[in-house]
Amino acid sequence: ALLAPALSQAANAPITAEQYASVLAGSWRDPANSARDGYRHPQQTLEFFGLSATQSVIEITPGGGWFSEILAPLLKDHGHYIAAVQAASSSAYAATSEQNLKNKFAADPARYAKAEVVEFNPKAPVLGKPASVDAVLTFRNVHNWVDAGTAPATFSAFYTVLKPGGVLGVEDHRAKDGADLEAIKDSGYLTTAQVVKLATDAGFKLAGQSEVNANPKDTKDYPGGVWTLPPSLRYGEQDKARYVAIGESDRMTLRFVKPAK
Repeated sequence: ALLAPALSQAANAPITAEQYASVLAGSWRDPANSARDGYRHPQQTLEFFGLSATQSVIEITPGGGWFSEILAPLLKDHGHYIAAVQAASSSAYAATSEQNLKNKFAADPARYAKAEVVEFNPKAPVLGKPASVDAVLTFRNVHNWVDAGTAPATFSAFYTVLKPGGVLGVEDHRAKDGADLEAIKDSGYLTTAQVVKLATDAGFKLAGQSEVNANPKDTKDYPGGVWTLPPSLRYGEQDKARYVAIGESDRMTLRFVKPAK
């Protein structure tokens, strides 16, 4: 009888600086991923999104699992981490990405035993039962959905799966204010206004903007788009020192809320 309240308090406690430090220093993290912490600011970003250890969280198209290595361990004891991936049948890339992520999870059950992988159809996305999760997070993906013409349906799916009061956290490469969508569509960049409109059109309210992932050195005018910069370095050794000195892209970091009803 004495243990139950203590366990309850532990489950409801916010993620501490010590917990973040432990996970970010985790031996399971790919060293190449850890090396990017100075550009991606994972702790500050997740704190801005209001991550709690008790939440059920869907990360949309996590790619190679950069944030999975952080989110899944933080949520494994009292929360639920779900990686939502494009259906393997949608493309060879999607199939390979999903299998690689599943392999990562299977190789380290101590960290990923409770992590779940779910598929969605990118043209008609359904991410789970309506009003079933506390947070939806997505990192540097919105430009892909805009390019594919699936962004409105995707944001609508976010809204449906979130509980009232739930949070949508979005990070993406930030274009110059006022940039024409057609002119930048293939660059990987979007304006903040374009992303805000997608979210608010789906029913969300903008709850906050953070400059934690800003990079004023990014001029956003490269012939190869955002992939000119690290980590992609599309042009290899050509002007590499220049692009490395700029660093990773300037990024918007936005928090939206599904209104409580």
